[in-house]
Order: sequence, then structure tokens, then C-alpha cells
Amino acid sequence: MTTPRGASPQDQARALRTAAAMAGAVDLSGLKARAEAKAAQQARPAPSGEAGPAGAAPGPGVVDVTDQSFPVEVIDRSANRLVVVLLAASYSEQSQAMAAVLEKLAADDAGRWTLARVDVDGAPGVAQAFGAQSVPMVVAVAAGRAVTAFAGAQPEPAARQWLDDVLAQLPPEFGGGVAGEAPSDPRRDAAEQLAGDGDYDGARAAYEAILHANPGDAEAAAAVKQMAFFARATKGEPGAIARDDAAAGATGEERVAPALAAADEELLTGSPKGAFDRLIAAIRVTAGDDRSALRTRLLELFELFDPADPVVLAARRDLAGALF
Repeated sequence: MTTPRGASPQDQARALRTAAAMAGAVDLSGLKARAEAKAAQQARPAPSGEAGPAGAAPGPGVVDVTDQSFPVEVIDRSANRLVVVLLAASYSEQSQAMAAVLEKLAADDAGRWTLARVDVDGAPGVAQAFGAQSVPMVVAVAAGRAVTAFAGAQPEPAARQWLDDVLAQLPPEFGGGVAGEAPSDPRRDAAEQLAGDGDYDGARAAYEAILHANPGDAEAAAAVKQMAFFARATKGEPGAIARDDAAAGATGEERVAPALAAADEELLTGSPKGAFDRLIAAIRVTAGDDRSALRTRLLELFELFDPADPVVLAARRDLAGALF
């Protein structure tokens, strides 16, 4: 599922948390048949397990997939296990960032589901089957069907929530509803429901209450920051990116508001690099309180991501260059 910039801010934000269900919309059996026929004509099918779109060899719970290996690695494997397909490209920084997030989640979940990495340049048949128009694209596959998807690089908390939502809707044999799980926390369930309904101010307050009761709750602390971002960004007037482009020649105070709004819109549409770059460009042409406001917002956005995220690390270097 893609989220165009013309969509409402509420729809864009909701896409970051959990994509609209597309159960049964993509039946992959046709691709499986074509791939098997092609593989039968070749002396050696393209192997799985080589370096993937992120450039690194696959770790535990991760496989690299080609058009030929797709039937076994995705379709057959999804018969009794959730397979999360990452459609990516080696030249795409967002693809690399999304791969790093999903690989970490796969390692954290220790085999509960499988991450299948697909280089769209090397596997055009898979990309075409999923209707991928841009990368990265992430698709959840169960029982041979794509059940939900999202496009664009997302921060780890958003990807974690999306994955948990997918698993919660699947039966135990697909990794969902595992017996012996700890009972749910009604307060956290209520906060998640508020977020799912688009009431980000209410969700932030609910997570703050959880954090007040348990100051060491890192998940609640991260959720407070995430909900604060959604609450602010979804209230912005659409078209902020275009307005910031028009203000690119401005300096000082006239540069601040357009850059802040455009950075939020960039992040809502799945472009953290775009958000960081806009703020850094504005920092370069401002000073004093104006520069401080832009720097503070940039640091807040960094906190929505893993500190080791390559996009964040690059932006921190660029920020240092802009300041000094």
C-alpha cells in the first residue's frame, strides 16, 4: 500500500502504524507457478542466502529471495508461518534503513516469523506480483496471500506496532496468539486503541500515565514521543513541502515555520531523510533563536529512530557540519 502525499494527514499517519488490510487482494499462486516453470528450465536456480538489498549476509530468521526461490522461500514457507517480504534496492538509503529495522525485529522475535529480502532489480517478477511502484515496500504474507502492506521506511516503533498488529490477527500456527503469553495491560490496550483511532493527544496522555506509574518503561517513553509527533504532524495543513520549496531562498525567521511543517510532512510520507535534510538546510541559513528552534526539532525527530540508524547517523554528521 502506498500513501500519496495528497492523502489526508490522518491517513498518512495511520499508514505509519498499520496499513489498510488487503487480505486476499494479492493471490501469489500465479507467480509461484511461473517461477517453478522457469526454475525447471534452468540448470541451477538462483540461490537464496547471498547478500541481500541491504548489502549484508542474512542473519537468523532472514532469507534472500529471487524470482526462482520465491515459491519455496515465501509461498511454501507461509503455509504455517508469517513471512514479511521486504522489497528493496541496494541504491536506496530508505531500503537500507528499513532492512536494518526489520532485521533487528526478526532477531528480537527469534524465529516467530521470517523476513524475506527481495532486491527488486534482481527479482522483477516478485516486484511486479506485489505491484511495487517504489521501494522500500513491506508485505506480510500468510497462507500464500499478501494480507497487509506499507510503503516507505518507518521507524522501529511504527514497524514494531505494525508487525504486532499483523501477528495479533493470525492464528497460533502463524506465530499469533502464542499460548502462555503474559496477560495484556488494559492501560496499554486503551492507549493503543486511542492511537489506532487517530486520537494521538489522548494516546500520548495515556502513555504518559503509564510512564508516570513506571518511569523505567522504555516502551511507554518511546510511545509518548511517537504520539507527540503524530499529534502535531497530523494537524498540519497539507502542502507544507511545496511551501517550503517556495521558501528555499528565505533566511532567518521566514525560513523556520515552512521548514518545520515540511519536515513533519516528509516524515508522515515515509521520508525521514527528506525531513532531516530540510531542517539541516534551514539551519544553514539561520542563526540565534531561529536556528535553535530548528535544531531542537531535528533532535526530537532523531529520537523517533534507532540511534544507530544509518540515516540518523548521516544526518547527525550533516548537522555538525551545518553548525560548525
